[in-house]
Amino acid sequence: MANTSDFKNGMCLEINNDLMLIVEFQHVKPGKGPAFVRTKLKSIKTGKVIDKTFNSGVKVTTARIERRAHQFLYKDDMGYHFMDTSNYEQISLEEGLINAPTLLKDGQEVEILFHAEQELALSCELPPFVILQVTYTEPGIKGDTATNATKPATLETGAEIQVPLFVDIDTVIKVDTRDHSYNERVK
Repeated sequence: MANTSDFKNGMCLEINNDLMLIVEFQHVKPGKGPAFVRTKLKSIKTGKVIDKTFNSGVKVTTARIERRAHQFLYKDDMGYHFMDTSNYEQISLEEGLINAPTLLKDGQEVEILFHAEQELALSCELPPFVILQVTYTEPGIKGDTATNATKPATLETGAEIQVPLFVDIDTVIKVDTRDHSYNERVK
Protein backbone atom coordinates (compact mmCIF):
# COMPACT_ATOMS: atom_id res chain seq x y z
CA MET A 1 0.00 0.00 0.00
CA ALA A 2 1.13 3.49 -0.80
CA ASN A 3 -0.14 6.97 -0.18
CA THR A 4 -0.79 9.61 -2.88
CA SER A 5 2.25 11.49 -1.57
CA ASP A 6 4.39 8.49 -2.64
CA PHE A 7 3.42 8.80 -6.32
CA LYS A 8 6.21 8.98 -8.88
CA ASN A 9 6.39 8.46 -12.64
CA GLY A 10 6.69 4.79 -13.58
CA MET A 11 5.04 3.54 -10.36
CA CYS A 12 2.59 0.67 -10.96
CA LEU A 13 -0.82 0.61 -9.26
CA GLU A 14 -3.55 -2.04 -9.07
CA ILE A 15 -6.86 -0.37 -9.91
CA ASN A 16 -10.07 -2.31 -10.72
CA ASN A 17 -8.13 -5.58 -11.30
CA ASP A 18 -5.89 -3.86 -13.86
CA LEU A 19 -2.26 -2.81 -13.61
CA MET A 20 -1.77 0.89 -14.33
CA LEU A 21 1.53 2.76 -14.75
CA ILE A 22 1.71 6.39 -13.64
CA VAL A 23 2.71 8.36 -16.73
CA GLU A 24 2.27 11.80 -15.19
CA PHE A 25 0.98 13.20 -11.91
CA GLN A 26 0.43 16.58 -10.31
CA HIS A 27 -0.38 17.55 -6.71
CA VAL A 28 -3.02 20.30 -6.71
CA LYS A 29 -3.84 22.50 -3.70
CA PRO A 30 -6.71 24.77 -4.71
CA GLY A 31 -7.43 27.92 -2.72
CA LYS A 32 -10.76 26.52 -1.67
CA GLY A 33 -11.38 22.86 -0.85
CA PRO A 34 -9.14 19.87 -0.14
CA ALA A 35 -5.94 18.99 -2.01
CA PHE A 36 -5.98 16.27 -4.67
CA VAL A 37 -3.65 14.47 -7.09
CA ARG A 38 -4.36 14.54 -10.83
CA THR A 39 -2.79 11.59 -12.72
CA LYS A 40 -2.48 10.09 -16.19
CA LEU A 41 -2.46 6.29 -15.94
CA LYS A 42 -1.55 3.83 -18.70
CA SER A 43 -3.05 0.35 -18.64
CA ILE A 44 -0.35 -2.30 -19.07
CA LYS A 45 -2.83 -4.78 -20.59
CA THR A 46 -4.50 -2.51 -23.15
CA GLY A 47 -2.07 0.42 -23.48
CA LYS A 48 -4.97 2.86 -23.00
CA VAL A 49 -4.18 6.12 -21.15
CA ILE A 50 -6.82 7.50 -18.76
CA ASP A 51 -7.06 10.52 -16.47
CA LYS A 52 -7.84 9.79 -12.81
CA THR A 53 -8.05 12.09 -9.80
CA PHE A 54 -7.24 10.90 -6.28
CA ASN A 55 -8.08 12.75 -3.07
CA SER A 56 -4.94 13.68 -1.15
CA GLY A 57 -3.90 11.05 1.41
CA VAL A 58 -5.81 8.16 -0.17
CA LYS A 59 -4.15 4.75 0.09
CA VAL A 60 -3.66 2.79 -3.15
CA THR A 61 -2.44 -0.75 -3.84
CA THR A 62 0.92 -0.91 -5.59
CA ALA A 63 2.29 -3.71 -7.74
CA ARG A 64 5.96 -4.57 -8.17
CA ILE A 65 6.98 -4.65 -11.83
CA GLU A 66 10.40 -5.84 -12.98
CA ARG A 67 12.07 -5.16 -16.34
CA ARG A 68 14.30 -7.99 -17.52
CA ALA A 69 16.58 -8.05 -20.55
CA HIS A 70 15.78 -10.80 -23.04
CA GLN A 71 16.97 -11.78 -26.50
CA PHE A 72 14.58 -12.73 -29.32
CA LEU A 73 15.28 -16.26 -30.58
CA TYR A 74 12.59 -17.27 -33.09
CA LYS A 75 8.88 -17.31 -33.93
CA ASP A 76 6.75 -20.40 -34.51
CA ASP A 77 3.10 -21.45 -34.16
CA MET A 78 3.47 -21.43 -30.35
CA GLY A 79 4.40 -17.73 -30.32
CA TYR A 80 7.53 -15.62 -30.01
CA HIS A 81 10.41 -17.21 -28.08
CA PHE A 82 12.83 -15.19 -25.95
CA MET A 83 15.83 -16.06 -23.77
CA ASP A 84 16.64 -14.35 -20.47
CA THR A 85 20.18 -13.00 -20.90
CA SER A 86 21.02 -13.45 -17.21
CA ASN A 87 20.02 -17.09 -16.59
CA TYR A 88 19.38 -18.41 -20.14
CA GLU A 89 15.80 -19.50 -19.38
CA GLN A 90 13.40 -19.36 -22.32
CA ILE A 91 9.92 -17.84 -22.40
CA SER A 92 7.22 -17.83 -25.06
CA LEU A 93 4.95 -14.80 -25.59
CA GLU A 94 1.92 -14.23 -27.77
CA GLU A 95 2.01 -11.50 -30.42
CA GLY A 96 -0.40 -9.20 -28.56
CA LEU A 97 2.11 -8.62 -25.74
CA ILE A 98 4.84 -7.26 -28.07
CA ASN A 99 4.75 -3.56 -28.99
CA ALA A 100 6.23 -3.97 -32.53
CA PRO A 101 6.36 -7.67 -33.50
CA THR A 102 6.93 -6.97 -37.21
CA LEU A 103 10.26 -5.26 -36.42
CA LEU A 104 11.73 -8.16 -34.39
CA LYS A 105 14.76 -9.87 -35.90
CA ASP A 106 16.76 -12.82 -34.58
CA GLY A 107 19.10 -11.82 -31.75
CA GLN A 108 17.25 -8.53 -31.03
CA GLU A 109 17.56 -7.31 -27.43
CA VAL A 110 14.22 -6.45 -25.77
CA GLU A 111 12.86 -5.70 -22.29
CA ILE A 112 10.03 -7.81 -20.90
CA LEU A 113 7.92 -6.46 -18.02
CA PHE A 114 7.04 -9.04 -15.36
CA HIS A 115 4.58 -8.86 -12.46
CA ALA A 116 7.06 -9.75 -9.68
CA GLU A 117 4.67 -11.56 -7.31
CA GLN A 118 3.01 -13.71 -9.99
CA GLU A 119 6.02 -14.11 -12.37
CA LEU A 120 3.63 -13.19 -15.18
CA ALA A 121 4.90 -11.58 -18.39
CA LEU A 122 2.92 -8.36 -18.99
CA SER A 123 4.47 -6.86 -22.10
CA CYS A 124 7.54 -6.85 -24.32
CA GLU A 125 9.14 -3.58 -25.40
CA LEU A 126 11.61 -3.15 -28.23
CA PRO A 127 14.19 -0.36 -27.98
CA PRO A 128 12.97 2.99 -29.40
CA PHE A 129 14.99 2.44 -32.61
CA VAL A 130 16.09 -0.71 -34.46
CA ILE A 131 18.55 -1.03 -37.32
CA LEU A 132 17.26 -3.07 -40.27
CA GLN A 133 18.21 -3.69 -43.89
CA VAL A 134 15.93 -2.91 -46.84
CA THR A 135 15.34 -6.10 -48.87
CA TYR A 136 13.07 -4.67 -51.57
CA THR A 137 11.99 -1.25 -52.79
CA GLU A 138 11.22 0.30 -56.16
CA PRO A 139 13.92 2.61 -57.55
CA GLY A 140 13.33 6.32 -56.99
CA ILE A 141 12.43 8.41 -60.03
CA LYS A 142 14.84 11.25 -60.77
CA GLY A 143 13.22 14.65 -60.38
CA ASP A 144 10.76 13.62 -57.66
CA THR A 145 13.02 14.88 -54.87
CA ALA A 146 11.59 18.42 -54.72
CA THR A 147 9.06 17.35 -52.08
CA ASN A 148 9.15 14.94 -49.17
CA ALA A 149 8.05 12.05 -51.37
CA THR A 150 8.19 8.52 -49.99
CA LYS A 151 7.89 5.01 -51.36
CA PRO A 152 7.14 1.62 -49.75
CA ALA A 153 10.07 -0.58 -48.73
CA THR A 154 10.17 -4.14 -47.38
CA LEU A 155 12.59 -4.74 -44.50
CA GLU A 156 14.52 -7.91 -43.59
CA THR A 157 11.85 -8.81 -41.02
CA GLY A 158 9.08 -8.64 -43.64
CA ALA A 159 7.66 -5.35 -42.34
CA GLU A 160 6.73 -2.69 -44.89
CA ILE A 161 7.33 1.00 -44.14
CA GLN A 162 7.53 4.26 -46.08
CA VAL A 163 11.05 5.51 -46.87
CA PRO A 164 12.45 8.52 -48.79
CA LEU A 165 13.11 8.10 -52.53
CA PHE A 166 16.92 7.92 -52.14
CA VAL A 167 16.79 4.66 -50.11
CA ASP A 168 17.74 1.63 -52.23
CA ILE A 169 17.85 -2.14 -51.79
CA ASP A 170 20.49 -3.31 -49.22
CA THR A 171 20.49 0.11 -47.52
CA VAL A 172 20.67 -0.18 -43.73
CA ILE A 173 18.24 2.17 -41.99
CA LYS A 174 17.15 3.13 -38.48
CA VAL A 175 13.42 2.56 -37.84
CA ASP A 176 11.34 4.06 -35.00
CA THR A 177 9.53 1.15 -33.26
CA ARG A 178 6.85 3.39 -31.73
CA ASP A 179 5.28 4.42 -35.05
CA HIS A 180 7.08 2.22 -37.64
CA SER A 181 8.62 5.22 -39.39
CA TYR A 182 11.93 5.78 -41.17
CA ASN A 183 14.43 7.74 -39.07
CA GLU A 184 17.78 7.82 -40.92
CA ARG A 185 20.31 5.87 -42.94
CA VAL A 186 23.00 4.00 -41.03
CA LYS A 187 26.53 4.07 -42.38
